Amino acid sequence: MTARNDHDAPIFSATLTPYRSLSPAGFGALMVFVGATCFGAGLLFWSIGAWPIMGFMGLDVLLVWLAFTLNYRAARAYEEIVVSRSELLIRKVSPRGRAREIRFNPSWVRLDVRRLEDEGVTRIEVLSRNERVPVAAFLNPDDRTSFATAFGAALAEARR
Repeated sequence: MTARNDHDAPIFSATLTPYRSLSPAGFGALMVFVGATCFGAGLLFWSIGAWPIMGFMGLDVLLVWLAFTLNYRAARAYEEIVVSRSELLIRKVSPRGRAREIRFNPSWVRLDVRRLEDEGVTRIEVLSRNERVPVAAFLNPDDRTSFATAFGAALAEARR
């Protein structure tokens, strides 16, 4: 067992995940509503003799289901950011589970935060020499603003 010293202890740790406004239960309710609406409209068209429309209504339900399924799959991506006095670790995990780790010395990085007056923080990048690593790209502007403040404070603490 190796002992960790205070130099390696995390000052800041965050796991960032994409926000999805529709819960799985809400998705189920939406699909029931879309399915019932399309089925009812399809029956109406069938009754007036336009029976091929019934297939297109089923295709609409399938496309809505597919779009939400792909959206939820994309939400499996996340970023982990850990700042200690000796290291800044940025771990990006794709929706498929592939991880990419980028490590920096926190004394040599600069945080580039871009803001627009109307929107707030639009982009956060970690800069070190010739490398630019965007972080928190999938957060909304308010969350990006609070993250940038906390992350910047942690990097300043790590440099002390």
